[in-house]
Amino acid sequence: MVNRDIGFSLWLDFVERDFLKNDFSALIEKGIINGATSNPSIFASAITTSPAYKEQLASLTGKSPKEKYEALAIEDIRTAAQALRPLYDEGNDGYISIEVDPFLSNDTEGTVAEGKRLFEAIGEPNVMVKVPATEAGYDAMTQLLSTGISVNATLIFSPKQTKKALKAMKKGLDCFEKDGGLRAEAVISVFVSRFDRLLDTDLEKEGIDVSKTGIYNAAKIYNLIESNHTPSVRTLFASTGVKGDDLPADYYMRELLAPHSVNTAPLATIEAFIAKKAPAPQFPLEESEIKGYFTKLADNGFDMDKVYSQLLKEGLEAFEKAFQEMLDTLK
Repeated sequence: MVNRDIGFSLWLDFVERDFLKNDFSALIEKGIINGATSNPSIFASAITTSPAYKEQLASLTGKSPKEKYEALAIEDIRTAAQALRPLYDEGNDGYISIEVDPFLSNDTEGTVAEGKRLFEAIGEPNVMVKVPATEAGYDAMTQLLSTGISVNATLIFSPKQTKKALKAMKKGLDCFEKDGGLRAEAVISVFVSRFDRLLDTDLEKEGIDVSKTGIYNAAKIYNLIESNHTPSVRTLFASTGVKGDDLPADYYMRELLAPHSVNTAPLATIEAFIAKKAPAPQFPLEESEIKGYFTKLADNGFDMDKVYSQLLKEGLEAFEKAFQEMLDTLK
């Protein structure tokens, strides 16, 4: 559940047309969620597997695959934004994210142009444009925020990415506020479970506790963001679903409960989380504890810089692959 007393927000990491028109509103009305996120993989799954898109697709004959995708995505994001709008108007988040074309991850101007175009086409103020945290992406974040478009920096794995995103966001927010803007916010999406899926087998061989790297890395980044003292920029914990049965479905959500933060998760993960009593906030962790964990990894031959690079590369490639496969089905 959303906990406004500590500034904890819960967003749904799922978009599908029939769901948005039915069950989505119930989650909002019950105070379970106060926002939502999407990404190329989520849209690819929805559009290629749900019959809810057939009627609109039939009306888009002659359009390019990307034009078809955007028409579908814009309608879904607008539907979600309108359902969330009352929360936004009262200052209780109410955001829905849409990601720019993942093939633009190294194109600043292309990202800015597409972000603005999508935002204007959707026509709702509570839309966050999702931008991958690449060198080109940081400049795009600044430009979008400076025009009053809220930003979700995605595919954040490392403290270095976080520092660059913070710098870019602060610059954009400062420009917007000086121009008399009313509201623009940003989140830094820290991916969590992918660390453990990559490293746990090797950690276990070294006798190191598993399913902890993603949490300690998220704790380090959370402390970094909070020390920046920018209220309109928050940590968003992403990639918080578990794979397999080795961990409880809501493991990462419970371990990552933190003041002034957002957790975005799949529906099944949220259902598992709300089925039990919410834990007390788990963060912030002491810097000495975080440092001790990563010192242990380094002492056992784990190079986190290489891990960060590998996960970013794999994340970008996964979004590009999902996006391309979806476009291929829309030809």
